[in-house]
Amino acid sequence: MNAISPNNGDRVIVVGGGVAGLSVALRLAPRPVTLITALALGFGTATGWAQGGIAAAVGADDAAALHAADTEAAGAGLTEPEVALRVAQEGPALIEWLVRLGVPFDRTGDAALALGLEAAHGRRRIVRSGGDATGARVLEGLVRAVLSAPSVEVIEARACDLLRDTNGSVAGIVAERDGALFRIPARAVVLATGGVGALYAATTNPTGAVGRGLALAARAGAVMRDMEFVQFHPTAIAAGADPMPLATEALRGEGARLIDEAGAPVMAGIAGGDLAPRDVVARGIFQALQRGRTVYLDARGALGASMPTRFPTVAGLCAAAGIDPAVQPIPVRPAAHYHMGGVKVDAYGATSVPGLYACGEVSSTGLHGANRLASNSLLEGLAYARFIADGLDAPPPAAIVPEAVTLRTVSDLPALRGLMESKVGVVRDAAGLAEAVAILEPTAEGCDAALVALLIARGALARQESRGAHWRGDFPHLAPAAHTETTLAELTAAPRTIPSAEEALTS
Repeated sequence: MNAISPNNGDRVIVVGGGVAGLSVALRLAPRPVTLITALALGFGTATGWAQGGIAAAVGADDAAALHAADTEAAGAGLTEPEVALRVAQEGPALIEWLVRLGVPFDRTGDAALALGLEAAHGRRRIVRSGGDATGARVLEGLVRAVLSAPSVEVIEARACDLLRDTNGSVAGIVAERDGALFRIPARAVVLATGGVGALYAATTNPTGAVGRGLALAARAGAVMRDMEFVQFHPTAIAAGADPMPLATEALRGEGARLIDEAGAPVMAGIAGGDLAPRDVVARGIFQALQRGRTVYLDARGALGASMPTRFPTVAGLCAAAGIDPAVQPIPVRPAAHYHMGGVKVDAYGATSVPGLYACGEVSSTGLHGANRLASNSLLEGLAYARFIADGLDAPPPAAIVPEAVTLRTVSDLPALRGLMESKVGVVRDAAGLAEAVAILEPTAEGCDAALVALLIARGALARQESRGAHWRGDFPHLAPAAHTETTLAELTAAPRTIPSAEEALTS
């Protein structure tokens, strides 16, 4: 294997081209950064598909403490309060930073930020760009900035292993491009590789979202936390596409309602109704589907007619599916959308492995707990990019240990996706989870996707309660709040439970 710039011990490698990776690369300036992206910048990331916006307490009636309180409530006992407040406090300054980068946020007639409302938020605090095109607009602004940043080099390649030095620290990556392997040494590696949605048959995520960064971290020995918490977005457009297009939650914030084929409200009698937290709405729709009903998002009338200007992304997705939302309800169903679990990191994004950091959806910061609050994902990636840049203090690598690289592939991804959908989905039970574990264990060593799926299934089997996005049909009640943590070495044993911060302080 050949090495790129073998003497550049000051380099930091960032793996991933979404909001988290691009922001880390920019925040580390003027330190040299090599940004590794599997596709050309601007393609293949969940950031570009994010419709909702960025949650930020910028309104006159809002405050960081209120935003943090809503985050904690959605997190169902596992959100760490100090993390929620710290990230919420970053919101206004992060919006200003993006404005300076040229991101054109939506404004009112008096030039103030136009703020939207989404489920489980107590205030209008969703900052948007282009209506429901926020992710794409933010991505465009970050890509422009990265391409003009002299401190950042971009390499299109696939990260397939981590280098270690003689001190045991992560000291770079092994990358693959066009079948050739090469080493890139560095003083630190930041994983910003996104989520796991494409492990499920029904997902809103890009097809590459199979948890490759999680597998890299797990194989390096990092602590993995709360892997069982997968959020299913309640309103993916059920029109046959894969990945499934998303009907943003903001539509319900503006008056769209969930109905069945007879026009009856699906969420009737459920606290919060159509604007309940995502896990509640997803289960409501799932249970309706299980009873043989068809579920629709009804935006007919003025909201549907205004969709081309107010929600142009959804309008375009509906048009592509042959749906006119002004006169037709939109068929919807839950789909794997966001992973709250991930690589455990500290306040500065550092994992348990020296020299290895994680940012964005691949990480477990303590912000989301058991259920992410809407529009907190872009906020988290932006905030932790700055925290990582402020705290990264890895020494130059020692001599790199020669490595034997094993290229792992996915032998049957469609079968794996079907397994996860049926056995590790919206509602789970011991029999299904045990079956998934038994099928996944023999293939996990040679397949990164199977390893990540196994970590999720094992965590779900160990968590004998229902909390947030994790719902056990055989354990419908809460147990004492606790995190699940494991390492690859411990995978054959049950993941250990770690009390939540709140529980630890009160015990």
